Amino acid sequence: MTTKLSPREILDKLVSFPTMSHDSNLPLIDWVDDYLTSHGIKAHRHYNEDNEKAAIFAHVGPEIEGGVVMSGHTDVVPVEGQPWGTDPFEVVEKEGKLYGRGTCDMKGFDALAIWALVEGHYTGLKRPLQIALSYDEEIGCTGAPPLIEAMAPVVPKASAVIVGEPSMMQAVTGHKGGTGFHVHMRGFEVHSSIMHTGVNAIMYGAKLIEWANEMNAANSDADPREIDAVFDPPWTTVHVGQITGGTAHNITALDCRFGLDFRFVPGDSSDVWKSRFKARVAEVEAEMQTVQPTAHITLEEFFGVPALTPEQDGEAEQIVRRLTGDNASRVVSYGTEAGHFQNAGYSAVICGPGDIAQAHQPNEYLTVAQFEAGQDFMRRLLDMLKG
Repeated sequence: MTTKLSPREILDKLVSFPTMSHDSNLPLIDWVDDYLTSHGIKAHRHYNEDNEKAAIFAHVGPEIEGGVVMSGHTDVVPVEGQPWGTDPFEVVEKEGKLYGRGTCDMKGFDALAIWALVEGHYTGLKRPLQIALSYDEEIGCTGAPPLIEAMAPVVPKASAVIVGEPSMMQAVTGHKGGTGFHVHMRGFEVHSSIMHTGVNAIMYGAKLIEWANEMNAANSDADPREIDAVFDPPWTTVHVGQITGGTAHNITALDCRFGLDFRFVPGDSSDVWKSRFKARVAEVEAEMQTVQPTAHITLEEFFGVPALTPEQDGEAEQIVRRLTGDNASRVVSYGTEAGHFQNAGYSAVICGPGDIAQAHQPNEYLTVAQFEAGQDFMRRLLDMLKG
């Protein structure tokens, strides 16, 4: 039998691959594929459009529906500009903490899931166990929908999905959805002394940013619906975090670019909010074109993450609560791939090792205690699937 690696050995290997979203993850995928294949587990890949990245999924146990999916992502955020005290692509253990890029978000869970899949392959599972590792989660969960679609004709459909984002091994049953737009305002340059004959892209862009402020104020003043009241804040937010533009102080700005994103509570429709925004964009663009017909606004939607709606007696939630003993109710305002799985007909829950506060940080770490708690969880999951 091929040597079985420990979760820590697998983690060391996964972290050694610098899988930032702007780079390929194929070396990591090759390693996972080879490791699973060496244990007789058939792994399946789904490549992105340019074949530079891939997702991977696999199934062990009986070839029947109703199994459990362990869902993780392989990409990590960049380390450039962060003051790391250790090599971010080497797991370094110090004072009960495992330092390294992705140890917390979320290669710690990925390592545990790979370990559990191999363990499950060698035991008599009565219910299937699957793994699904995606790409491009960190840039808007864009790799999850094609992965879920690719799984459908290849492996029996599971009924429950555990998304292993860091939650301190506690059940998270809901999160906000999100979408974002790259906004490009194209104006018309003239000297600022005759600004009324030009179109200042920055100043017209400010009208869209002020619309975001107005929407936030109105949303915060409204009484939240019951499904939304558990979130913090309990309303849909509209946010602009970066803006660039202009040539010189005494020239009306030819260009202005900024990103605008929404984080939707489950009770709101993303399509409705996108339509409202596009309607305001059309109004501002019409104002610009009364001055100069060539002025215009371009929108590029760059991500879309559906909300995870808390389920009534959801199977995935019940599994996690049974295995952890955790009965508290928790929701979060960040997005995950759980919403995509739920939209595809799976029961979904979030549960993974580590503290989300460590995600994306310099000197990111996962405590040894949390990693061990994750392994204990996987052992109980395997026992449940054997029962």
